[in-house]
Amino acid sequence: MIEVARHLAGGFVDLLQAANLLALGVGLVVGMLVAVLPGLTLVMGVVLALPFTYGMPVTPSIILLTAMYISGTYGGAITSILFRIPGEPMDVPLLWDGWSMAHAGEPARALGWTLFAALTGGLITATVMVTLAVPFAKVALTFDSPEYFSIVLFGFTSVVTLGGGSLANALISLFLGMLIATVGVDEIYGVDRFTLGIDMMRDGIGYLPVMVGAYGVGEVLVRLEQGFASAPMAGGGAIKTRIPSLAEAWKIRGTFARSSLVGVICGIIPGAGATIASFVAYGVEGQYGPRRRELGKGIPEGIVAPQVASTASVGGHMVPLLTLGIPGSGATAVILGAFLLHGVQPGPQIFTTQSALVYAIFASTFAAVIGMGLLGYFAIRPLVKVLFLPEAIVSVFVIMFCLVGAYSEHNNLTDLWMIVVFGVVGYLFERYRFPIAPMVLGCILGPIAETSFLTSMISYQNDWTIFFTRPVSGVVLALAAVALLLPFYSRLRRKPDLAAKTP
Repeated sequence: MIEVARHLAGGFVDLLQAANLLALGVGLVVGMLVAVLPGLTLVMGVVLALPFTYGMPVTPSIILLTAMYISGTYGGAITSILFRIPGEPMDVPLLWDGWSMAHAGEPARALGWTLFAALTGGLITATVMVTLAVPFAKVALTFDSPEYFSIVLFGFTSVVTLGGGSLANALISLFLGMLIATVGVDEIYGVDRFTLGIDMMRDGIGYLPVMVGAYGVGEVLVRLEQGFASAPMAGGGAIKTRIPSLAEAWKIRGTFARSSLVGVICGIIPGAGATIASFVAYGVEGQYGPRRRELGKGIPEGIVAPQVASTASVGGHMVPLLTLGIPGSGATAVILGAFLLHGVQPGPQIFTTQSALVYAIFASTFAAVIGMGLLGYFAIRPLVKVLFLPEAIVSVFVIMFCLVGAYSEHNNLTDLWMIVVFGVVGYLFERYRFPIAPMVLGCILGPIAETSFLTSMISYQNDWTIFFTRPVSGVVLALAAVALLLPFYSRLRRKPDLAAKTP
């Protein structure tokens, strides 16, 4: 621990560089704005920011995106409490008690509990990152290609939770993303695949046009079809925040403990994410909380539980990302893309080859949590004013950022066409209820899985049983099988119950 503390102190020194501090400040402000703006999501905001990191060094790039991720988990709570508009799906459970408390004439108290919970969850998430990342990395150093293939395969099982209720649609989206990732020249055998005889296809289809087009342009097309239904916000009045006292917080310490544990666990599990953590924490509070019968009526426990869990899940997401190169959510998939764009491959080796970068990220997480708290307290009134912007105008800027950012990577018009193509794909996915996240996951993890699999086959004389006979690989594959089969088991159990209830 002494060595970790020394490295972390060095991370804070690196954070004091002007470029890193600027990236931290910009990330906090933009992340909160994205969470507040109508029609935008946290993942879309991180995707739109990614192209602007091309010309930046890797450290400020990751600090910018991580700060956006952290502040974005809090910003949506403001609109949930004040206007009953959840900025993100993870803010829905928060709305049930937050809006009720605000509607009862105590919006300042509701905002105060939310901010206190976000600060608590954020400090926990930063501590979890520092505490668990190094042990995870030491274990991961013993892994060979079969273990990496198994872990990536386990990462693919996140489609169970990213599928929005339909596993079939999620698998179709995942396989499409993996198919897109195979376009181009094979890295091991050097043969053309699915290039259709077009030279520009030999370079492959990058995951960036897929992400930016599907999330950014696709969402704008969906909102355009709906006629930009969300009108500019009106009203508002005097908006204040009243932080609860330590004595008040101590009374519900059990809620903080339970929700923090749920958030960390859901963060580490690939694909569970902040939304799952938020709903699960609220459900746990509804089952085991001392005031569970009062949930939904505007009590602090109903605000604290989902907010602490969703913010605490960020650190859980970053642990497998840094130690194994496996993103646990849509936002961390984009952050993984930023690492790869700068030639850095997350994994256990990063703690020896890029230790300064890792601990600068750790230090920036602590600083981002404090900055998020200050920003949320002092800048809440101007932040809420953003809701007065017409959604159509916001969408114009989204399209502009998508196209400019894509063109700036290679100065190639082909990327612009890819943005448009995958914008249409994203629109069709939203229209016909196919999740976009599995497709992006397939584009990013597909090449890693293929390389690990082929390397294993070459290294172990085409013996496919190696994936099951090596202990770690076999256990991870068993967990992946359980994660995929569990939804089918749950459905089979529900059917007899429904049949019994039917008269």
